[in-house]
Amino acid sequence: MGILDKRVFIITGAGGGLGAAHARVFAAEGACVLVNDINREAAETVVDQIISAGGQAAVNTSNITDYADSGLAVRQALDTWGALHGVLNNAGINRDRMFASMTEADWDAIMAVHLKGHFCISSHAVHYWRDQAKAGQAVDARILNTTSGAGLQGSIGQSNYAAAKAGIAALTLNQAAELQRYGITANAVAPAARTGMTTAVESMATRMAKPEGDRFDYWAPENVSSLLAWLASSAASGITGRVFEAEGGRISIADGWRSTAGVDKGARWAPAEVGEAIQSLLATEVAAQKVYGT
Repeated sequence: MGILDKRVFIITGAGGGLGAAHARVFAAEGACVLVNDINREAAETVVDQIISAGGQAAVNTSNITDYADSGLAVRQALDTWGALHGVLNNAGINRDRMFASMTEADWDAIMAVHLKGHFCISSHAVHYWRDQAKAGQAVDARILNTTSGAGLQGSIGQSNYAAAKAGIAALTLNQAAELQRYGITANAVAPAARTGMTTAVESMATRMAKPEGDRFDYWAPENVSSLLAWLASSAASGITGRVFEAEGGRISIADGWRSTAGVDKGARWAPAEVGEAIQSLLATEVAAQKVYGT
């Protein structure tokens, strides 16, 4: 049927936007999809679309920020289809505000949905896969995380969101390094697509508007879904610990922080000497990408 035939996935925040696109594309490729969203009506709509197209899907409304409740999503997938092959952590929110005006509530909400939300269901899934591996069963499992260009290079007015998305990128690297022994891969994708979050600003809505006629819809969320569907497939079993970027028809790898050759005195630097060393480093550095909005 497709590259995900008979594989079972949980997709969070799948009641709309990117998550709904991911769910439809995964199902079209043969996956059984547990459509997770706190908005039951939205999730039911996506499930109805998938079933009407001949796919398999079920609604789940587990709270991804609640550890115990998120475990019920894993249990539902296993009870419904008898297996689980991957978790696509997509759910997210925005609480945009300049740092000087940001409230504790703005910060905590983003950390809960993004960082903790990426932890909870994945943790339960990993326990299931680790038990399988220890029992001698073959495991070919996926953790697919959603980071952002904001997390990779910063974004004015989004310090909470950028910090959370940077944390997700780092989490992905750790998951990949620790979990490969169990047959689990972990990769992240930074998407650029037309969603409710990205088009909330009028200028972005105009820029990302769907084109008329048969022209390529550059900002369609399904463009991102294709990459994730392939990463979810058995063909991607050797790919782990990567952060990809997807926009339109373009796929790239985000090249992360790297140590430079540095300047080594071979002894302690006197405080007054450090400035000269820093100037030497700056003269040969490769400049980072600019922060969004600067």
